[in-house]
Amino acid sequence: MAHEYFQDVVGDETGRATRKIVAVLLGGVLLLASIAATQIYAQPFYSGILAAAAAALLCIPLIVKAFRDIWNGKLQMDVLVALSVTAAIASGEYIIAGAAAFFTILAELVESRTALGARKAIESLVRLAPTRASKLVGEGSSLREEAVEAKDLRPGDVVRIRPGDNIPGDGVILSGSSTINQANITGESVPVEKMPGEDVFGGTINITGMLDVKVSKAGRDTTLGRVQDLVIQASKTRTPAMRMADRWATWYIPVVLMIAVIVLIFTQDLNRVIALLIIACPSSIVLATPTAMVAALSAAARLGILVKNVGDFERARKLSAVVFDKTGTVTTGKLTVTRLSPVTGVDAAELLGAAVALEQNSKHPVARAVVDIARKARVELVQPTNFFEEGGKGVTGLVDGIPVVVGREAFVREAGVDLSTAEAAPEGFSLLYVAKAGRLLGWVGLEDKTRPQAAAAMDELRGLGLRQLVMVTGDRWSVARKVAADLHCTDVLAEVLPKDKLSVVDALKSKGHVVAVVGDGVNDAPALAAGDLSIAMGAAGSDVAINSASIALMNSNLNRIPFLIRLSRKAGRVITQGIVFSVIFILLFATLSAMGTIHPVTAAILHALSSIFVVFNSARLVREGETLDTIPEEENRDTNRPAVTPERVPTGERVQAGVPAMA
Repeated sequence: MAHEYFQDVVGDETGRATRKIVAVLLGGVLLLASIAATQIYAQPFYSGILAAAAAALLCIPLIVKAFRDIWNGKLQMDVLVALSVTAAIASGEYIIAGAAAFFTILAELVESRTALGARKAIESLVRLAPTRASKLVGEGSSLREEAVEAKDLRPGDVVRIRPGDNIPGDGVILSGSSTINQANITGESVPVEKMPGEDVFGGTINITGMLDVKVSKAGRDTTLGRVQDLVIQASKTRTPAMRMADRWATWYIPVVLMIAVIVLIFTQDLNRVIALLIIACPSSIVLATPTAMVAALSAAARLGILVKNVGDFERARKLSAVVFDKTGTVTTGKLTVTRLSPVTGVDAAELLGAAVALEQNSKHPVARAVVDIARKARVELVQPTNFFEEGGKGVTGLVDGIPVVVGREAFVREAGVDLSTAEAAPEGFSLLYVAKAGRLLGWVGLEDKTRPQAAAAMDELRGLGLRQLVMVTGDRWSVARKVAADLHCTDVLAEVLPKDKLSVVDALKSKGHVVAVVGDGVNDAPALAAGDLSIAMGAAGSDVAINSASIALMNSNLNRIPFLIRLSRKAGRVITQGIVFSVIFILLFATLSAMGTIHPVTAAILHALSSIFVVFNSARLVREGETLDTIPEEENRDTNRPAVTPERVPTGERVQAGVPAMA
């Protein structure tokens, strides 16, 4: 399990850190004592013993590690520091050897502590899962609570969760209502209200009420468990820059050693060589990429952005086009009935009653919307007979022995119903026609609302230089145009099939675009696979969504997408800053070391400071996005700007090739 793996890793790192701290403390005391002894005693014997003890305590771990790496065929960069302290010990310069090792180990400790802000975000994510749970056992009067290990819970178990408790697994609320803080899973800053029948996620925090929850997933199978696995997996992946650094080490170290030998031959000054080797150890270059990536990944995870591979994260900075699915991505995906239009002589109650009598037996989203509005209107539900559903088209059946047809326009026409008496529908409505005994009763109008942040997110993406923002949908043109107008898209395609979505992506890629495909991860898998980067929206609780994309947004806030691009670009700049600084630092101070200007102890201090500077610079990324949800969406909207350039919106009634005329 991710938690067990992390415990092992953290345990090893904690042990190593403890040994380093002890070595630095004791070695530092011995070094100070040896320096003091040179001032107190005329004979160098006493100070030499103390300096040798300090050098042994501080240098041996470095030398042993370097020897072990070489023995295993790994030519690591810190072998240069090991060689420098070995040379100092061999020449009897114990204080120099001890000081060089002291500042090297001290730098490593400061680096690990400084980077802890980034690592803590990942560590805290793994530690979220509660270890104990209150399980309900028995029935009726014998019902009691039993404390159990959370890892021992199984699907079907019922747990009681009190205010302040962490929820021990994914499940469904059986009784009670409460406010749940889901920030550690979805990145949403505002707690959400939960009622009976709604889903909850393991690792989230129950704030107000007491809940009884039926467990559906526990342990590693929960949403939190999946997130833990993938975050750890992402933090272990290597970027192209990191792999290049490994290849670079194979020739860099021999070149540095050759230069050191030349300096020794011409100057006969071992101190110059020691200082050169210490400065030339490119720890800061090696640290530049992984520290920035860990910091960026932790910032993304805090906001509910799950990055599976740092290579995908790097690719986000190069995006020039985004293809959005409509339903469930830029819209809420929840249809609501907003208008009833009965024909002359029919009242709204009769229209709605006939529609809901059949739709109550369907699981289609349209049917659920009709049932919801009927329940709110307290319409009596009559059970039909001879019920039949033709997927995606409509339903038929007998209500009180009278045939009723409910469905799309074409479906109702095929049933022989005359629709000429129907009122003309406004732009943007999805219509459900209802007929009884062969006579049209009217239509039910439904709308799928756009997400509150969608328009502002589109504007942000355009501000970031993305030239193509394409919305594709299988819905009707009238609906698609209305949504596209609300969202400020550059292009829109409607009434498309899955293969048409692939054509859109391929067309953009053929024109040189780096394309991201954004969908809900359920029915967009082919298109997601076709993009250079695939982003699944609202992935919390959905294994399909988490698995189907290279990046999963645990919530449905579209403002995460421009943030992801900005974060990727800033991480790239931070990495470049670290590498450029390190190269200039090494070239400058290595030259000064070869000239005899820098003492080995000074070189060790400078080497430590360069590494710490790079880590501090990378750690700035941890705080990215802290104010992302504090700016009202309305402040980012430019309502005076035309939403969609008319010529960019296809004018035909149906897409033929599935490819818009895009630049």
